[in-house]
Amino acid sequence: MSNTQIYSARVLTSYWQCSPQRKYTHVLDAGCGPGWMSRHWRERHAQVTALDLSPPMLVQARQKDAADHYLAGDIESLPLATATFDLAWSNLAVQWCGNLSTALRELYRVVRPGGVVAFTTLVQGSLPELHQAWQAVDERPHANRFLPPGAIEQSLNGVHYQHHIQPITLWFDDALSAMRSLKGIGATHLHEGRDPRILTRSQLQRLQLAWPQKQGRYPLTYHLFLGVIARE
Repeated sequence: MSNTQIYSARVLTSYWQCSPQRKYTHVLDAGCGPGWMSRHWRERHAQVTALDLSPPMLVQARQKDAADHYLAGDIESLPLATATFDLAWSNLAVQWCGNLSTALRELYRVVRPGGVVAFTTLVQGSLPELHQAWQAVDERPHANRFLPPGAIEQSLNGVHYQHHIQPITLWFDDALSAMRSLKGIGATHLHEGRDPRILTRSQLQRLQLAWPQKQGRYPLTYHLFLGVIARE
């Protein structure tokens, strides 16, 4: 799990003020990755279902004994019964989805009345340093353009929710380390026109020079959308 995912999970946990003393007995970790947050909820005595579209991610989660159940599946079409969980948790996963409204409806569907959906995603304006640096190499898109906050809020029409947008900046020793940190969060997965080329040494040098720096460090800025939906 990347530093970005860990930081995002901590921000959501601290932001989340809904029923802080409540015990969640059945938790879905949707887009679980290697299972870091699955393990977090299991250690709090919940029965945890770890779901991911990637079988290798589920293998890693299983090796960590992160959950009680492991399930390969798509958030946009969850292979789960309605009203199964007290909490559906999804940290930096729904930006992979082709239709955010469908994904959020599915998470809402599998939560019991009185339960909660808690999620994070990235919004428009994220990764400006990456976009700036790539302009020095070519004009092709190399990172997804994320939805504006208003479009995400529109996907939440009809449900009771609260949200917050949190800017965060992580710092790296070089541009390559910053780019590697994006792996696994859907930031460099292009739905259209994905560029399969490997960076040449010359391109990497140009990226390094074009990346904005401060005191020899390389920033990468995210705008996190933190959402908490109350299931009625």
